[in-house]
Amino acid sequence: MTLLQLPHPSSSVPKDQRLYRNASALDPFSRHRASWQELAGVLVFSAIPFTAVKAIANSTFGETLRKRLEERKKVAVENSAKFKALAQMARNDSIWYGEDRPRWLGPISYDYPAYLNGELPGDYGFDICGLSKDPVALQNYFNYEILHGRWAMLAALGALIPELLNLTGLFQFVEPVWWRVGYSKLKGDTLDYLGIPGLHLAGSQGVIVIAICQVLLMVGPEYARYCGIEALEPLGLYLPGDINYPGGVLFDPLNLSKDPMAFEELKVKEIKNGRLAMVAWLGFYVQAALTGKGPVQNLLEHISDPFHNNLLSILKSL
Repeated sequence: MTLLQLPHPSSSVPKDQRLYRNASALDPFSRHRASWQELAGVLVFSAIPFTAVKAIANSTFGETLRKRLEERKKVAVENSAKFKALAQMARNDSIWYGEDRPRWLGPISYDYPAYLNGELPGDYGFDICGLSKDPVALQNYFNYEILHGRWAMLAALGALIPELLNLTGLFQFVEPVWWRVGYSKLKGDTLDYLGIPGLHLAGSQGVIVIAICQVLLMVGPEYARYCGIEALEPLGLYLPGDINYPGGVLFDPLNLSKDPMAFEELKVKEIKNGRLAMVAWLGFYVQAALTGKGPVQNLLEHISDPFHNNLLSILKSL
């Protein structure tokens, strides 16, 4: 009896495709690499706002704006100084600042560090590791916490809204769960942005392109926030605040800071919600790792049956 010789599965595939397949097998990330045209397009597109700002600042129009700003800046500086004085008075009268502010242990007696004196919003005297003894380090930590809290709040909104819209049927996404979107892109899947068919800017190579876009889009507003107090003046924009609360038409379009007392309380509310958002993201990560589902789906399952859908039951099943 003779054995039937079956052709090798790859023998019917053209040579060039076999070579590509072999290369992909040796380098599993080769098919996820963005082409140089995509990367160049992203860089050029992202550089347009910075180039436009520089061009306007160096033009005759920019010079005219600068002169007009110099005329208005003196009045703006005086108003800013008055507002800062009112803000300090508001802090003195607020329960959220100073020595009589709430502490993280409440009525429990505790030797709180003296360098946490209630000058910063959200200061509850918590520094059990002594990381903020240096005043410069304390200010840097505060700056970083504000920054990460704001991005965490935006990210939490971006993770919850698509899943919520998809579960309620108001809008159908190809992939509504936040972590599965990134996983699908790593696999090379092409997802439609905003659920619009055909709107896929990066295709199967979107991981690198999306990462570059996020970096550049985040650098823009952060540059304006950190350096914009002086850097945007050639465009006729004066920001009266500091790097954390620049104010002005760009960062306070609704003029929420017009009332000093309300503004100081909004600062406390913002940092408290930012801390909550950062803790929430820790929960999102743990939920995704343990259940493989989104946070909204986890919440609905817990509400429907809290005794069988909770952290203890999940850990027990593992």
